[in-house]
Amino acid sequence: MKLRLFLIIFGFLFISLLATADPVKAHCEIPCGIYDDSMRYDMLVEHIATIEKSMNQIIELSAAADKNYNQLIRWVVNKEEHARQFMDIVTQYFLTQRIKPVAPDAGQAYKDYVSHLTYFHEMLVNAMKCKQTVEKVNVDKLKELVALSRELYFKEP
Repeated sequence: MKLRLFLIIFGFLFISLLATADPVKAHCEIPCGIYDDSMRYDMLVEHIATIEKSMNQIIELSAAADKNYNQLIRWVVNKEEHARQFMDIVTQYFLTQRIKPVAPDAGQAYKDYVSHLTYFHEMLVNAMKCKQTVEKVNVDKLKELVALSRELYFKEP
């Protein structure tokens, strides 16, 4: 009975969230030429920390004998929102604006390009898994991928 009530409340809140969600706002695609790549990486790290805290709260609240479904649902929504924002930065900022295609015959530059694409794709997959679960292995993988991507992104040419 409690599970059914939880699912009904969660479904209602989820549908309400979708109905009131703002459209995705991207960093300008004019292009404006105003970029702060380091800040974007810092934002990714902050989103990961928020996702991890949300997971911890979900696990803690789920284990409580007297469940606070309101708080539980709020942490689920929070986790999913920060995973979505993480994915938006990866796709809308880095993949569409900052990572430029490189010809296959460009040697190391092409290898770096493929590495960037691989890291960002893996980030998107792990962010999706963070939305779907509370398995902290996905958070750990995101931390690792962001660090590897950041190192490659800022390496001296």
